[in-house]
Amino acid sequence: MTDTLKSRLHAQALAEGFSAMRITTPDAIPQAAERLADFVAQGRHGQMAWMAERMGWRGNPSALWPQARSVIMLAESYAPDENPLPLLQQCDRGVISVYAQGRDYHDLVKRRLKRLGRWLIDQTPKTDPAEIKVFVDTAPVMEKPLAQAAGLGWQGKHTNLLSRDLGNWFFLGAIFTTLDLPPDAPEVSHCGSCTACLDICPTAAFPAPYQLDARRCISYLTIEHHGPVDPELRPLMGNRIYGCDDCLAICPWNKFAQAARDIGYAPKHGAPPLAELAALDDTAFRTRFAGSPIKRIGRNRFVRNVLYAIGNSGDPGLAPHAAALLTDPDDTVAEAAAWALGRLQPAP
Repeated sequence: MTDTLKSRLHAQALAEGFSAMRITTPDAIPQAAERLADFVAQGRHGQMAWMAERMGWRGNPSALWPQARSVIMLAESYAPDENPLPLLQQCDRGVISVYAQGRDYHDLVKRRLKRLGRWLIDQTPKTDPAEIKVFVDTAPVMEKPLAQAAGLGWQGKHTNLLSRDLGNWFFLGAIFTTLDLPPDAPEVSHCGSCTACLDICPTAAFPAPYQLDARRCISYLTIEHHGPVDPELRPLMGNRIYGCDDCLAICPWNKFAQAARDIGYAPKHGAPPLAELAALDDTAFRTRFAGSPIKRIGRNRFVRNVLYAIGNSGDPGLAPHAAALLTDPDDTVAEAAAWALGRLQPAP
């Protein structure tokens, strides 16, 4: 019965628009708690205090919901049509990570997870229906280790999940359920001797293969880090204003990437001119990025990133746009403006 249900669940997951589905158990990642504790002990989580505050749940899925018997892991492709790396040469424009080019993936993936979850509940007796909980990146769930335990892929040397069928351009979603479903075999690493993702990192954020120091990661610096960024790291950020795709884009497994199926992931924001973005006030920022994951970092952090990019552009024509923000009410923005102006108009 459970094997039949699993087969039907897999077919339904693909019909809903997911790219792949595998199943594991809540106790399948016993090493996760120790690895997380070591990561936090070394301070590599930076300002992400939530990682330390809920380590008990994050490191042990069974503690998050003791009634769960199975974890259904799902992948949803957002692969771009073109390689984003050439955009790094357009220094007068801001580069936004591929995943944030369209609508907020939290909304898109969660909606699909809920539909699939409701379908699963409907397959069980009304007198004893299955229970579910769905998660998309906002709860204390370590999706990547669970996905590897489920056989959906493996955590590459850049710590992101890789798949021989999908490359690494995909989101992860999880459905915890009280149903006891047959688990799949875990996946193993297929990175071999390749170090492309480590070698391309602009800020040397990988202390070793399969390890990340978030404090040096441009995705962390542009999204999670509040306040001024270390002046040593700013020149290395280039024109990346929200996230960084370098280690993902360079991965040779992307030759197997599947095209995104949801039109919501279609690029909407592109690589906008830095001059245009520097002029955004709070209202204009919220209007422009409504429905986008970019909106959550707020205008001040976003414009701070834009000013770092202006300072890295080497284009004196952008100096007036930095100068206009020297008296910005936000101290971090004003400091970033002064830094950018100093880079474009160095003292004699």
